Amino acid sequence: MSQVVGESSNQGRVGLWIKRAIFLVLPALVLVGSVVGVIGMSAFSPQPEDNEELVEALPVLVAAAVSETVSLSVVSQGEVRPRTSVVLASEVGGRVSYVSPNLLPGGSFQQGDLLVRADPTEFSLRVTQAQVNVAQARTALVQEQSEARTAAQDIADLGMDDVSDLALRRPQVAEAEARLASAEAALAEAQLNLARTEVRAPFTGRVRSRTVNAGAYITPGTPLGEIFASDIVEVPVALTDQDLARLGLGIGFVASEATPGPAVTLTALVAGKEHSWTGNITRTDSSFDTETRVLFAYVEVEDPYGASSDNGVPLAVGLFVTADIEGLVIPGSIVIPRTALRGEDRVFVATADETLEIRRVTVASSSRQRAVLTEGILPGELVITSPVRDPGNGMKIKTVEHHSLFAVDANVEGETTVVTE
Repeated sequence: MSQVVGESSNQGRVGLWIKRAIFLVLPALVLVGSVVGVIGMSAFSPQPEDNEELVEALPVLVAAAVSETVSLSVVSQGEVRPRTSVVLASEVGGRVSYVSPNLLPGGSFQQGDLLVRADPTEFSLRVTQAQVNVAQARTALVQEQSEARTAAQDIADLGMDDVSDLALRRPQVAEAEARLASAEAALAEAQLNLARTEVRAPFTGRVRSRTVNAGAYITPGTPLGEIFASDIVEVPVALTDQDLARLGLGIGFVASEATPGPAVTLTALVAGKEHSWTGNITRTDSSFDTETRVLFAYVEVEDPYGASSDNGVPLAVGLFVTADIEGLVIPGSIVIPRTALRGEDRVFVATADETLEIRRVTVASSSRQRAVLTEGILPGELVITSPVRDPGNGMKIKTVEHHSLFAVDANVEGETTVVTE
């Protein structure tokens, strides 16, 4: 009986150990089987083919650079003003007895015309009194000279040698001469003041304003009106340093026969119509404006109300005009579309082997449509006009359109084509 119980106990322990062994070994077998399966699948799966990466060429638009003779120009603006302008003023006091009918705003006059006269009665009386004084002084001098001659004759008759000047009446003659000179000076002053009662035009010109009327009482220095000369008007125009380079002008330039100033066409709207006048730059300032950093040049137009008028329309003072200034002529310039210029001085060139080359160029001028170069590009080379992302030397490109640079209207600001080579 005890033997049967011992055998049953041993069999239970063996079964328990077998269950424990299966519980511990089975997960390990599953893990190993999974790893073997993955390795086997990888070994027998088809391998991908090795393909080389292809770089596609970037399509670009290009234009051919052309050689031209270009006349640079500068466009600026300014207000017409008289070169000579004065405020009329009286040099003497008195009541105004005459005012010229031409002394009205917009009126014209000739040099020497009488514009204003003060009442001359008082000054005429002073002239008469001064003339009387001169006559009296001249009579006194004649008397003293006569007495001096008589004294000299008497002394000679007496045979006297050592005689004083007083005995010869020389001091009396000198005093009479001085009184005559003083009287003549007073007469000249009276005549001058009489002449000053008339205010005459110092030049031929026009009237800007009038501040006096007949019957008004004026004192010396009283303003009578403002006038300006109509022989020449000027237009100050502001120029930057780049503008000066285009025009070939310097600081303190003064035109002469050897170095005439650039020609200028002035335009403005008058009564709804555009009119134009021609002039020349005659001088530039000797310093830059400290606030705006520009230099002013002065355009002069002769006889603006006469020969230089445009079909009878004068270049009137106060007009705001646009100035188109002729600049330097640059032969053999290279012209490219403005879209081909990158930044200030770079151009992308399409080479013969269809790669991109970055060039630095020298820009003489540029406008909205094109750029004028002096260095960096040769005639006939193709420049890229379309946008390029992340450009670099040697980049593969493909030209998809090749167009020529068409002519630019002469009125485009910056430059004008003169001759195409």
